[in-house]
Amino acid sequence: MSDPFAQAGFRLRLEWGLSGCTAITSGAQHDFVAIVDVLSFTTTLSVAADLGIQVWPYGWADSSAVAYARDRDAVLAVGRSTASARDVSLSPGTLRRANGLQRLVLPSPNGSTIARRLAEGGATVVGVSLRNAVAVADWVTVELELNPRGQLSVVAAGERWPDGSLRPAVEDLWGAGGLLAAMMDGGITDVSPEARAAAAAYRDARDDLAALLRQCASGRELLATGYPEDVDIAAEIDRSTSIPILLEGRFVNANGQSVS
Repeated sequence: MSDPFAQAGFRLRLEWGLSGCTAITSGAQHDFVAIVDVLSFTTTLSVAADLGIQVWPYGWADSSAVAYARDRDAVLAVGRSTASARDVSLSPGTLRRANGLQRLVLPSPNGSTIARRLAEGGATVVGVSLRNAVAVADWVTVELELNPRGQLSVVAAGERWPDGSLRPAVEDLWGAGGLLAAMMDGGITDVSPEARAAAAAYRDARDDLAALLRQCASGRELLATGYPEDVDIAAEIDRSTSIPILLEGRFVNANGQSVS
């Protein structure tokens, strides 16, 4: 009996968090996996790709991350709360203000941790935010047209409650839905119910996404702790054409390239 949680038989599917990622990608062929962590890992990743910065995902900014960055001749992003005016952090605006940055290790307990897990597999892993969802949808759709059996699994990273359990985050539902809705509009009809629900949520919210990002729980948290710019950049809907894909452990911009 096949695993009912794998959403087998659908070309487009969706799950939540690290455990959901494992369930949806284990025991089946998955040509593409999209990670969505809108506030803020994949938004920051899309800004990095816009600027030509290579990004190595990492789980936590601890002493091991220092050594990991040093071995790759990369800058280690620091925590938001400890960043000075000249530091790079998970806040996407810090990348735009950085001078000469080319290689970055970007710790994140959600999206980056999932990316690290997926780096060990054979799928093409792509980072998706509201900034580049349509660009990624167009790119993956072309790739799937070249492979009629190809599949896309979308992993909404979510956030974590203080006890470490998953908190589904509506901004990641919208980001995943933006990608899935664009692919469905492009003609892909073999879509799991979970993925259809995300697309429907995005379509319901898309005309007011900037305001809704500020009103959702994660947006309110960032506003309350002094990071409104993070929310503003996340709300740059479809302004990026970058396609950050994971190659040899780091994300690079694959815009205009085929991986087939």
